[in-house]
Order: sequence, then structure tokens, then C-alpha cells
Amino acid sequence: MKTFFKIIGCIVLVTGIVSCEDNSEPIVITPEDFHESIDHTTEVIIHDIFSPPVASRIYAYPNVAAYEIIANSNTGFNPLSGQIHDLGDIPTAPTEHYNPELAALVAHMDMSRRLIFSEDMLTTYRDSLYGVWLKANKKEFETSKKHGLAVAEHIATWMDKDNYKQTRTMPKFSVTTTDESRWQPTPPSYMEGIEPHWNKIRSFVIDSAAQFKPTPPPPFSMDIGSDFYKELKEVYDISQEITAKGDTSEEIEIAQFWDCNPYVSVNRGHLMFATKKITPGGHWMGIAKIAAQKANYDVAQTVHTYAKTSIAMADAFISCWDEKYRSNLVRPETLINEHIDDSWQPILQTPPFPEYVSGHSVVSGAASEALTSIFGDDFSFTDTTEVPYGLPIRNFTSFRQAAQEAALSRMYGGIHYRAAVDIGLEQGVNLGQFVVSNLKMKVTN
Repeated sequence: MKTFFKIIGCIVLVTGIVSCEDNSEPIVITPEDFHESIDHTTEVIIHDIFSPPVASRIYAYPNVAAYEIIANSNTGFNPLSGQIHDLGDIPTAPTEHYNPELAALVAHMDMSRRLIFSEDMLTTYRDSLYGVWLKANKKEFETSKKHGLAVAEHIATWMDKDNYKQTRTMPKFSVTTTDESRWQPTPPSYMEGIEPHWNKIRSFVIDSAAQFKPTPPPPFSMDIGSDFYKELKEVYDISQEITAKGDTSEEIEIAQFWDCNPYVSVNRGHLMFATKKITPGGHWMGIAKIAAQKANYDVAQTVHTYAKTSIAMADAFISCWDEKYRSNLVRPETLINEHIDDSWQPILQTPPFPEYVSGHSVVSGAASEALTSIFGDDFSFTDTTEVPYGLPIRNFTSFRQAAQEAALSRMYGGIHYRAAVDIGLEQGVNLGQFVVSNLKMKVTN
């Protein structure tokens, strides 16, 4: 009887009545699908309060997975295998009923889900898409999904050898209380230093964490005539000057716009709670989205943009954190409270790790170079990244201008000395240019 109905079904098809499966159209994946996947990942990063270095890792691996699938099916792009450390060729793609853009999105979502705590938030989003694709074209969906998951497994195996798991078991950072030049936990929550072993994470493109080791900061000295004290006093003076203008001053707006501190603690009476914010990497992922949308990029170009930018930022965090725990320099807040003004507070809450160099400066410099290599140095854009978090838009004439402002914002915020800002930006720019020069991602004619 079952055979009979199958035969009848075939005859019916011949007569012109086409089944839903045979009438399926190819599944169309758009750049917005990738933007939404990034946005959902950012939401979970904020929800789970991942540190900026860890967040950069969460962005990088899913984007590499998606890019490898696109590059292996698009003659306009070169795969990253053999270009970034220890990454081998991904599994061979199917030849029938296969949609590489769909497979890339599946891989991106699967890798993102592996890297966060609140998996259910991404699983719900993923399953909603799976249901739509399954109904649209079952064969194409199942074939593409299978390959996407296989690539995700390949990337996950490579990822698991980057020393991240090992750093979870390494000792906490030991605070030196007898040396005034060394970093001390800062108010209000006095958190311990985060990710002191991040320099042990395998890099993507740079040779080692110390490859772009910056020049040291000015020698520590509380003598009024010393370079270090002058930089300390500059932070205090700038803070006094801009707070006198009121909360609507341009400098305060800049500081708040680039705050991106996921560790802001709020004290109300006996209660302490954290406000959740985007990380520096998340802000630059948002800028990458804005640029890709403005340029009307297709899926392949969009995935390329995200991959290149996230790789540069991941290496930038490794490089920056290497210096932070090498120099282990005290924050302005600690010294100003002790030597200048015991009631002074920075405009921004001091993040929980050593001062030198500025993470925003290094990472923004690297991200701006990656984006400039894609879109050019005269690419103006309106940055709406912080609007969902209650901050206004800002306009920039280039990515490098945005990076310069991001770096300077840390002085306006009262959390970095000038050397950390200026030298950190230079470090990030140099690192970003190295990544751009060494990654041959786009095929040139």
C-alpha cells in the first residue's frame, strides 16, 4: 500500500501537480542575517558580562568559521587556512543542494553558541531560523546545515588549542601593596585584575603577544617636576576643567560615548549591582556593521569585513594585555585620591586591570586599520552603536578619526594617562597594519 501511494505521487507530479519539496526555491541569505547574528551575540556578551578580551575571542572564532565557508566557495576571497596560526583546511563542501551562505550563517551561530554562557538565548534565535529554512527548502537546508556544523566542529577543535581553557586554571593576579607604582584595585567594587594570563592565548596573525611591545611609560615618580607626575596632574586638571562645564560638555559626551565598560558597579545604600554595557570590541563590530550597510555590501563582503576586523581586535587584546601586566602601572584614581584630592572621582568608572597601555587605544587603532583597508581612509559614517544604551549618535569622517577620539576619551574619562593613550594608539595602528599586510583575504586582479 505504501509503495502504491508513492507511485501515485509520482504520477501526480508528472500530471503537473508539484509537491512542496520539489517546488522549493533556493534559500536566500542576506547581509542583514549576518548583522542580526552578530547583534544577538553582542546582546548575550552584554547579558553574560564577558570581559573585553574574552568578548574579542567570542567575536573572532564565529567570524573565521563563516569566512572560511564563504572563501572556499567564492573566487573573490582567499581562505584563512595557512594564513592564521595552526588553522587547517575546512571540510570539503557538498556539490548538490548546497548554499554556502546558509552554511556560513549556521557555522557562525553554532560557534557563537559554543562560546557564551546563556546558550538558550542564541538557541531560540537559531531555531526560529531553522524552522523557516526547513519549510522553505528541506534538502538545501539539511545539506547546508550539515556542512556548516562540520566546519564549526573543525573550527572548534582548532579553537580548543588556543590555551584559553588552560588560562582558566592559572593563578589570580597578585597585588603588590608595598610598591606605590603598581596597580591596586579601585572603587567602588575593588575587583581583582581580570585576565592576567591573556598574553598566553594563541594569537591569530601576530608572531607573539610581545611582537608589538610598546615603549615603557614615563618612570614612576611623585616628584612634581617629573614627567610621570605631570601626566598624573594633567588627568586631574582635565577632569576639573571639563566637569566645570557641566554634564553636557563635549568632552564628557565623548568619554561616555566610548565608555564600553561591562564592569560598571552601582552602589545604592547596602545594595551593589552592575550596569551592563557593550565592550570595545562590540562597539567596533557595530561600526563594521554600519560601514557594510552604508556600502551596500553583499554577504561575502560583509563576512569579510567582520572577520578581518575581529581578527585584528583579537590580536590587539592579546598584545595590549601582555603590556598591561608587564608594566602593572597604577591607575590615576589611586594616586590622585592619595596625593592630590581624596574626594576626586573619575568621570568614568576605572576598569579592573592595570593602566598601561590603554585597551581602547590599542584595539581602536587596530580595528580602524582593518576597516580602513576595506573601505578607505575617507569613509565617513554616523555611529549609532550606542543609541540602544541611551547615548546619542556621533559622526566621523574616517575610522582613524574615530579611533583617535576613542583613545582620547580615556583621558577625558579620568582613567588613563596621556602616554597610555598616545602610545597605545600607535601600538594598535602598527599591529593593525601588520594584520592587514599579512592577511591576503581578498583576491586582487
